[in-house]
Amino acid sequence: MTTTTTLPTEERVVRREALYFAVRNAKLLIGFAVVLSLLLLGVFGPVVLSADTPNEYVGGTMLPPSGEHWFGTTTFGQDVFTQFVYGLRTTFLAGALGGGIAAVIAMVIGFVAGYRGGLVDEILNMFTNVVLVIPTLAVLLIINAYLGIRSVGVQALFIGLTSWPWAARAIRAQTFSLRGREFVDLARLSGMNTRKIIMREIAPNMSSYLFMTFILLFGGSILIASSLDFIGLGPTEGISLGLMLQNATAWSALQLGMWWWFIPPGAAITAIVGALYVANVGLDEVFNPKLRET
Repeated sequence: MTTTTTLPTEERVVRREALYFAVRNAKLLIGFAVVLSLLLLGVFGPVVLSADTPNEYVGGTMLPPSGEHWFGTTTFGQDVFTQFVYGLRTTFLAGALGGGIAAVIAMVIGFVAGYRGGLVDEILNMFTNVVLVIPTLAVLLIINAYLGIRSVGVQALFIGLTSWPWAARAIRAQTFSLRGREFVDLARLSGMNTRKIIMREIAPNMSSYLFMTFILLFGGSILIASSLDFIGLGPTEGISLGLMLQNATAWSALQLGMWWWFIPPGAAITAIVGALYVANVGLDEVFNPKLRET
């Protein structure tokens, strides 16, 4: 009875302590505030926009920012702010899908390799190292060029399939350190199978670490997707922040002095990835007592 009443109390104390430091961590609050603001703009912004599609022709060409067109217009008379809002949605979607796929693969391989050890660990570790040394961007360039990616989902799938190795190695190391703990030994002696031990005993003790890993994968996927869009190897339908940069470059926005066409998408990509990194540093300070600022 003592164990069953003490553990929930300890968990509540840990959660309250983490929440206490979380709401006082400036890096975490600022990082998440930036990401959340841009995410809400991308999700709900298209609902209130007057244009039905991001590429709709709405007015004069090459107009600077004004009350009617907040971010000005392109050389074809398209509203840059409308493209920006729709581009945020597509960019976040590519990052979430790509990062989510990579996180799932990394967790499966990392948990199994770290817990099972032996020959299974050697095989999975060798496979991880092989994928790790493959130049990801070069592979994606070849795949895009020959197969022709035309959707965000397929693009995110290829990103997720090539960006998981470093996360798998990190999760494997954490799992390896936990598999010898007493609570894991007790679960094993009770007859619990490998899947349940990983899901119920090991994964919950790594939840904060897994969340921070996903944040990094999320940001990395956004960068890769934007890079592919910028060089013209992303989806051709719709709009994204990377595709906005590609269009601005292709139609000489810099030479024409149309700063309002390329600065907003570039600044948004930088802000999202930078804010995710800052938030991740803040989370590390929250979950790691040695790094907390009292």
